[in-house]
Amino acid sequence: MSDYKMNTKCVQSGYRPGNGEPRQIPIVQSTTFKYDTSEDMGKLFDLEASGYFYTRLQNPTNDYVAAKIADMEGGTAAMLTSSGQAANFFALFNICQAGDHIVSSSSIYGGTFNLISVTMAKMGIEATFVSPDCTEEELNAAFKENTKAVFGETIANPALTVLDIEKFAKAAHAHHVPLIVDNTFPTPVNCRPIEWGADIVTHSTTKYMDGHGAAVGGAIVDSGNFDWMANAEKFPGLCTPDDSYHGITYAEKFGKEGAFITKCTAQLMRDLGCIQSPQHAFILNLGLESLHVRMPRHVENGQAVAEFLEKQPQVAYVNYPGLESDKYHERAMKYMPKGGCGVVSFELKGGRKAAETFMKHLKLAAIETHVADARTCCLNPATSTHRQMSDEQLAAAGVPAGLVRISCGLEDKEDLIADLAQALAQIED
Repeated sequence: MSDYKMNTKCVQSGYRPGNGEPRQIPIVQSTTFKYDTSEDMGKLFDLEASGYFYTRLQNPTNDYVAAKIADMEGGTAAMLTSSGQAANFFALFNICQAGDHIVSSSSIYGGTFNLISVTMAKMGIEATFVSPDCTEEELNAAFKENTKAVFGETIANPALTVLDIEKFAKAAHAHHVPLIVDNTFPTPVNCRPIEWGADIVTHSTTKYMDGHGAAVGGAIVDSGNFDWMANAEKFPGLCTPDDSYHGITYAEKFGKEGAFITKCTAQLMRDLGCIQSPQHAFILNLGLESLHVRMPRHVENGQAVAEFLEKQPQVAYVNYPGLESDKYHERAMKYMPKGGCGVVSFELKGGRKAAETFMKHLKLAAIETHVADARTCCLNPATSTHRQMSDEQLAAAGVPAGLVRISCGLEDKEDLIADLAQALAQIED
């Protein structure tokens, strides 16, 4: 489906039924698969034939949906995981081991920051974090001899900074390592990082791709562009025999188009088992079929809400790359000319007390930890996810007490603005 437009890919890619076969992707709700002979199954274990033997590794429903996401992103291979966190961990751990090093943008989702800075550090993998606004010199200075990957988010959650994909890709490739980009917020409808030099793309499919708060999941897409064998000494896991899998050298057997995802499936999914359920993959596909219709509405609502908030006396500032006043506006227009997403963050001048009042009086926007849903949701970190921190600690962490994050859903933008207006009106001077 690579020659078709994005709208068509969202609906048609990944699964093409044959004569008399189900029109909708079938849910293969089975843990195991039957074969006539041990020889037939043995070929699967030796990676000499394609097929399925245990859903912990692969499942037909998952593969149909992964193939759709790969086509949407312009990649050569993809896999589904149980969550976006699992996708980011697998993407990094697939090429890193104890003694290795990662360069990452500092402006990324807090859970991913913790994954890289704390959990992977306990595994012997170090990281250097750089500002998304760093100079090329500062970025290149972060690399070490043992650096194996560069990581960033297209639009960071919740800071809404925009990654300069070309700059980070240029630095990664100059040091012979891949750039991994989490593209959750814009989705391939609004940005395709591979076209700007990214090598691996990840997603929390829980967000816009599902779009309805129904199914947790993640995805990894390989561009098929990074030449692992040209940098064989850096990537022994891909370029030397895998003793745990019959001595296969993935980069030799599957080439640069298939080595990364094959190893990630045959080794990491086998050992760690973070598979997305076939039921969740089916639900995800339903979301993907309308993604191209939903994303423009999310952007439209986010833009309208950001423009409204920017004019309100109770608001200190608004973060939204679609605003001309936003420091990332020019960069956003380069990488995402159709718009980025529907998430907006803003600080209320009255701090914690103002935020509590505002949140309490919302009627349409629900207070949730979720984002990127069909329904508008809102969160004040100081009174929820970060409530254990003092105002001083919050400010030091870049999450002031009066900060509010709103994820604009698919409702009418005038209704959303009216709800925000009446809640803002309750804040006392």
